[in-house]
Amino acid sequence: MEPETLLITGFMPFGGDPVNPSWEAVKALPDRIGGFSLHKLLLPVEFGCAADLAYAEAQAIRASAVLCVGLAAGRTAVTPEAIGINIRDARIPDNAGAAPKGEPIEPDAPAAYFSTLPVRGMVEAIRSCGVPSALSYTAGTYVCNDLLYTLLHRFANTGTRAAFIHVPAISEQFPLTALCRALEAAIEAIR
Repeated sequence: MEPETLLITGFMPFGGDPVNPSWEAVKALPDRIGGFSLHKLLLPVEFGCAADLAYAEAQAIRASAVLCVGLAAGRTAVTPEAIGINIRDARIPDNAGAAPKGEPIEPDAPAAYFSTLPVRGMVEAIRSCGVPSALSYTAGTYVCNDLLYTLLHRFANTGTRAAFIHVPAISEQFPLTALCRALEAAIEAIR
């Protein structure tokens, strides 16, 4: 059976950090996991632009699913996101210098969308491989949420499913190998 295509994205460094663990983990993944052929994409930390690039790539490769990965440095678990909300509110400027405050991502669109991949199953799968994980109900209001919300909005009522996972910073508790193991488990949980 031909594998389905999964677009998996990570982000460029931002906020003065030299690396972004989201991309380090994504690029270290094998090219095939479970029933999916992985197509990896590095995204800029820029409002609107990241989502436009991911959406265009997903369309071009006919992805059946899109899994985006981003950094939440203060978190102590790998956290699949349950919901994306329709707001841009930057604590710091993005890599293009944009710092929106309280702006809608999509005017006249729903306030929120729920992830369309099995995020609860992902949490259980990640825990089962020995990596701390929890379901998150806030993807924040920065570029990560902007990406999640935009993809869920654009893929609403289509066959393409999408979700977002935040990973903590690489540390003794969360070495790169643990982040990779968590992402592999999450992908294997997609049915």
